[in-house]
Amino acid sequence: MKSLIRVIETCKDTEDRLSDKGTKEFRIDALEQENKLINIYSDVKYQAIEGFGGAFTEASCTTLDKLTTEQRKEILTAYFDKDRGIGYNFCRTHINSCDYALEEYTYDEVEGDFELKHFSIERDTKSLVPMIRDAFAIAPDMKLFASPWSPPGWMKTNLEMVNGGKLKKECYGVWARYIAKYIREYQNQNIDIWGITVQNEAKAVQPWESCVYTAEEERDFVRDYLGPILRENGLGHIRIIIWDHNKERIVERSRAAFGDTAAAEYIDGVGVHYYSGDHFEALNITHELFPDKNIYGTEACTRQNLENPWLSGERYAHDIMGNFNNWSCAWTDWNLLLDENTGPSHWREKQIAMGDKGIYWFGNSPIMADTGTGEITYGAAYYYMGHFSKFVKRGARRIGLSTYTPNLEAIAFENPDRQKVAIVMNKNDADQEFTLRIEGKIADFNAKAHSILTLLF
Repeated sequence: MKSLIRVIETCKDTEDRLSDKGTKEFRIDALEQENKLINIYSDVKYQAIEGFGGAFTEASCTTLDKLTTEQRKEILTAYFDKDRGIGYNFCRTHINSCDYALEEYTYDEVEGDFELKHFSIERDTKSLVPMIRDAFAIAPDMKLFASPWSPPGWMKTNLEMVNGGKLKKECYGVWARYIAKYIREYQNQNIDIWGITVQNEAKAVQPWESCVYTAEEERDFVRDYLGPILRENGLGHIRIIIWDHNKERIVERSRAAFGDTAAAEYIDGVGVHYYSGDHFEALNITHELFPDKNIYGTEACTRQNLENPWLSGERYAHDIMGNFNNWSCAWTDWNLLLDENTGPSHWREKQIAMGDKGIYWFGNSPIMADTGTGEITYGAAYYYMGHFSKFVKRGARRIGLSTYTPNLEAIAFENPDRQKVAIVMNKNDADQEFTLRIEGKIADFNAKAHSILTLLF
């Protein structure tokens, strides 16, 4: 019986976009080839994979609302359908407003409402909840986690949602109850929240919604308030993820939280963003120190690059491979959808109106929609994400791999049905040949310049 490899290709200089290029046949490695090898060791197994996805933001949802019914269906299918789309199954949303909302808002604007009598998610039911529900209808196994950008201003030391500030000590309890109430209210909308991060970008003072926690403050909030209050409300199953910020501080933040046994009892893992550089080794160090804690990629976004739009896909794939080769188990993009102005984003538009051209930048999303013309554009990031999310199934295990050259970035998985998945990327301007080798069998390939391959066997 022939042993075949199915080849999926996306390439900058051709029309191939997640294109099925047919099959190649393995041959016996009779001469024990030594050169140009990518070796796969399927008996060497690492972490299990949770999934891939993006973020439901108010910007994404309101942009979707401006499109036709057919276009809405097209985009949701493109992201969440396992067969006709790329099978997203691990996604994020925001608690209260974020930078990609139409304006600052919370679920309780009444200062001093410690009993949360005025708490309401009515605003979310207009756009966020419908889009999330529609996604769940296509991908019922999707896991959704929620992140706060800021508590209400009345709970903070600077009395505003923006420009950093801290959660007042006397508001630790009410903020934990606020989060628990948010989860319950979403359950009442038939949306299950799988997990939460304690704070988006817990070290960042931003001109948009932000709130700063030291490592010790985050640890104490989880240990003494958030963890116990979730359990008291029957929500002990909700995963709690710390940090939710860049990788360069993951070791220190993990030590502070996981080194406290009482806090660690409540915490599932640590989330990382990709904005401060690779720091892949820091993920490996964190895993070695705390092997029972999960590492999640919780946000990534590229600037709009009109001169080289292909770069967004390559940067995403580079980060996914680097993270997963160092024990991460999930990877989540930022906005699922943005409009022709790469928005809406209330803080950025405010800065533009004030004449500030330096502080804002134009973000990107894998799918963009022009709400004026109705044109929908699929960027390189969409296809590159699909090389992972469509083929690496939940519960897959990363398996052993080595490659002969840094010019090829590669990773391999074994799906729950024992299918092997190898993903190989060439970011360079020249083609790169390689031979895939596994269990005494080999097959030859050419990775075209600026291309990515998914090999299934």
